Amino acid sequence: MKTAIMYIMAFGSGMIWGLTFSLARIATEAGKAPLGLAWWQVFGGGIVLLVYCILKSEFGRRQRPGLSQMFVVGTIGNVIPGTLLFYAALYVPAGVLAITIAIVPMLTYASGTALSLERFAWPRFSGVLLGFSAILLIMLPNGVIGLQAAQSGTLLTDTRFWIGASLIACCFYTIENLFVETRVSSDTSIPVLLSGGMLLAATVLLPLVIINRDFVTITLPLDRVDWSIIAMMFVSAIAYLMYLLLIKLAGAIFASMSGYVVTLSGVFWGMIIFSEKHSLLIWAALALMLLGMALVTPRSQQEQ
Repeated sequence: MKTAIMYIMAFGSGMIWGLTFSLARIATEAGKAPLGLAWWQVFGGGIVLLVYCILKSEFGRRQRPGLSQMFVVGTIGNVIPGTLLFYAALYVPAGVLAITIAIVPMLTYASGTALSLERFAWPRFSGVLLGFSAILLIMLPNGVIGLQAAQSGTLLTDTRFWIGASLIACCFYTIENLFVETRVSSDTSIPVLLSGGMLLAATVLLPLVIINRDFVTITLPLDRVDWSIIAMMFVSAIAYLMYLLLIKLAGAIFASMSGYVVTLSGVFWGMIIFSEKHSLLIWAALALMLLGMALVTPRSQQEQ
């Protein structure tokens, strides 16, 4: 039962997180400043989680996280990669942007094994490779990237640069994965950690937003763009909470496999919201990803 819950959390967080790329595209295409959007994401997400912590009496139930832990989660795990991805959304189609997240499981597995956080195992290694193969299948000329390039004509120098920037964002996600697994104890309240981290990040980011005049306003009546910004607050809060909890339950390597779900769900959300059309290769990619996740099993009790 516990293993089934872990898989549900991996799929759930991945499906929700994948929506952020389409939401970011809606906001950036409307001319909203990426830095201002990043502020709303961490501030709004932090408020959502703060309300959750109050309702669930999280304060005092478990060990409170340290300020340094909040800073790392808020900055390394939210502000830096989030801002890079918001800027990238100006130049990179939502589906393509989601595909770059697939590098997170690879980086987490390589780093975790090198640091001896988890023992090398052929099934897990094979599972990660299968998941990565699913992404390569999507990236074939006739796959998702090829069709999106033909539709939008965006694979120019700027697009390649921002795809590189999104890969750098993935490096920060990897650092956060390993930090949470190694530096955050199992007794720490993850909702309090994430809420505090987001609100701390919003406090640090606010002066930059004001100086650069990048503040984004939400006005009544709410339009499509305003709703997309509000949705990002809840999406980031829910997806990140599930993800960090999963790291503590199953380990960073298994949790990072949700990155493959993020990739495929990001493509699907692009199809639903923007009517992006893709080849049938995506179904083969989905099958490979499912098989890969089945091989990368959650960490056993003996390994914790």
